[in-house]
Amino acid sequence: MINRVGQIMLYVNNQDEAVNFWTEKVGFHVVSEEDNGLGMRWIEIAPSRDAETSIILHNKEWVAKMSPGLNLGTPSLMFFTENLERLYNELSSKSIKVGDIVEMPSGKVFNFADNEENYFAVMEKR
Repeated sequence: MINRVGQIMLYVNNQDEAVNFWTEKVGFHVVSEEDNGLGMRWIEIAPSRDAETSIILHNKEWVAKMSPGLNLGTPSLMFFTENLERLYNELSSKSIKVGDIVEMPSGKVFNFADNEENYFAVMEKR
């Protein structure tokens, strides 16, 4: 039986810029980086070094060549935070495009965009 989500594949145009965005601006950590020497490189990032779920940054162009027909669209990800306003202000101060904070039945939420205009959501969970 499946008991947790291990990794989420995120296909990006520029892996180095994506790593910089997630680590320098959002505060994630690089967990590992692999390169098979044949052009396939992937970087594993996570909000903390011991997180159960991580994001793998793949080169979109390379994956498209290796797996034609694979859906390379951005997954719809919802991150959780304990202090939404603080995170909102931190991301805004780093010139990250953020949406308005919205009150939902399940809590406050906002979205933000990476350098490639991929959007992600954050919800306050205490």
